[in-house]
Amino acid sequence: MLRTLCALLLALAAPGFAQVPDELAYADLKPGWRDGHTHVAGLTIRLAPGWKTYWRVPGESGIPPVFNWSGSLNVAAVGVHFPVPRVFEQGGMRGIGYVDQVTFPLNVRTHDASAPVRLRGEIDIGVCEEVCVPVRLQVLADLPVHGTLDHALAAILEDRPESGGQLSCDFVPIADGLRLVAKATLPRMGSEEIVVVETGDPEIWVSSPVLRREGEQLWAEVEMVPPSARPFALARADVRMTVLSEGRAIEMAGCH
Repeated sequence: MLRTLCALLLALAAPGFAQVPDELAYADLKPGWRDGHTHVAGLTIRLAPGWKTYWRVPGESGIPPVFNWSGSLNVAAVGVHFPVPRVFEQGGMRGIGYVDQVTFPLNVRTHDASAPVRLRGEIDIGVCEEVCVPVRLQVLADLPVHGTLDHALAAILEDRPESGGQLSCDFVPIADGLRLVAKATLPRMGSEEIVVVETGDPEIWVSSPVLRREGEQLWAEVEMVPPSARPFALARADVRMTVLSEGRAIEMAGCH
């Protein structure tokens, strides 16, 4: 049985500063289907009209979502797939995420493929309009052993970044971390390209990229600063660069 998800506001705007709807966010869960040891389900988050939430990298402002599935039964791991996000302006800064609603496909890895799953989750997200508010969603759902293929959910599962070409990287130590210059061969995707560089470690701050293009060659230069604010070692395999433009995303994982 699926239970309604509830949103708990952790912070509110100051009185008179902006109107905050009583129900900023709520969600439901599509039970999906079982494929061997993997159960495919879908977590849909619906927002108040005009409100936004964020991709795994929120841009210059915003709060990335955090998923906690501890307390689940017959669950070895949960993989969350992020649909291709939108880029929007917010208070003079660029945000990356979703407007009004988003469905995150879930790949739930089971211990026992022949047994049902009790999925218990706690999802922390940021939602923004004129103000930004952290919201906690709680989910409790029983996923059956079988289930029916959900074609709409399967289509959302395919809405993911395309794989790009090879990424080459040069690292230079700086006083408080590393400078990375990444180069990719990639035909221009649109009139405006947004580039996101990730390290796989959320504690490492990564600056907004400085971009340069010459034909099909794209360079992105970023600075990376760890909590220690000192030069550090970064595995080339941990670097990921995503280029967003006109509703598409191309992703390159690992540096050469």
